[in-house]
Amino acid sequence: MAFIDPFRISGSGLTAERLRLDLVANNLANIDTTRTPAGGPYRRRVPVFAQVLEARKEGMVGMGVRVVAIVEDQSPFKVVYDPNHPDAQNGYVRYPNVNVADEVVDLIGAARAYEANATVLETAKEMARQAIEIGRA
Repeated sequence: MAFIDPFRISGSGLTAERLRLDLVANNLANIDTTRTPAGGPYRRRVPVFAQVLEARKEGMVGMGVRVVAIVEDQSPFKVVYDPNHPDAQNGYVRYPNVNVADEVVDLIGAARAYEANATVLETAKEMARQAIEIGRA
């Protein structure tokens, strides 16, 4: 494994999880958005991650993660009877398919993955520092 690999791998994880955190925040911010510029209610957005592989003489080696797409969740909208709402059709309003519990679970998972990648980065940095100290002795 090359000296820089742990930094690249954990850096890619930090970037991917940061995007995931941003999407969770955006989903929660739009939990009551019943009208978007595209028309209709806001749809929950989630990232799609893919492993980054690199060909080496020992075979394909994992080199981190990347976001390959941001997709809209196609689950059904929440329908609520509210005839006074400006977006009501026949008295019913379609609300976004954002569920607070699901978003909190994603938030916790992303935060823990971010923390784990930050720990790997700090550990790799400390190992590099100690290797330099050994070389000086």
